[in-house]
Amino acid sequence: MPRGAQIAQAGLTEWRKLAQGLHARYLTADFATGVRFLAAVGEAGDEIGHHPRVTIGQGHVDLELVTPDAIYRDDEGTDHVVEWVTQQDVDLARRVTEIAAEHQLDADPASVSEVELGLDAAGSAAVAPVWAALLTGDAASQGRGSPSDEVRDATGRVPNLWFEDLAADATSGQRFHVEVYVALEVVEQRVAAAVAAGGTVVDDSDAPGLTVIADQEGNRGVICADTSAVPQD
Repeated sequence: MPRGAQIAQAGLTEWRKLAQGLHARYLTADFATGVRFLAAVGEAGDEIGHHPRVTIGQGHVDLELVTPDAIYRDDEGTDHVVEWVTQQDVDLARRVTEIAAEHQLDADPASVSEVELGLDAAGSAAVAPVWAALLTGDAASQGRGSPSDEVRDATGRVPNLWFEDLAADATSGQRFHVEVYVALEVVEQRVAAAVAAGGTVVDDSDAPGLTVIADQEGNRGVICADTSAVPQD
């Protein structure tokens, strides 16, 4: 299972690592162009038995490559089945890039984005089943693709839900927050836009990987970027 540095060395210039997967956006002149492109991508995926998650819209096609049953071995030597990038994703990303060139499509890597949810909880094991049922209707989505209690929908219908440990001295207030994953090169612009709109930077001690933004009422969100998978100069 490739780590961030290995993904960075793969030279996937049209792709960005956001959260668990590799993301790309290709610009299309019309819907039919996008369909033809996806047909070719589908054939490439058929050859290896692996396919991207796809969203097609007006003027673009978005793709995410991730393996739902990757094996992660922790520091204690225990194997976990997780949702993560594997070598088959890296290889298919290269092939998709070639297909896009054959179809004369331009990539727009700075525009990719992924939204996840975070919830501060005193006991995630107790509350996770409720959120698994509420978000997906499937108890199996609790812990899917993770050694913890995160809620993840296998079909990608809803954002992933992560749990953070609630501080012992925490007072009542906001417990949910939105995590917005963006390409590293747009973090500064996204933070500036939020501030210009009236937001406040609450914590940038881990920037550019994590920047916490609050609105005028104190509600918080996090702008996230995966710095580990970015090529180093």
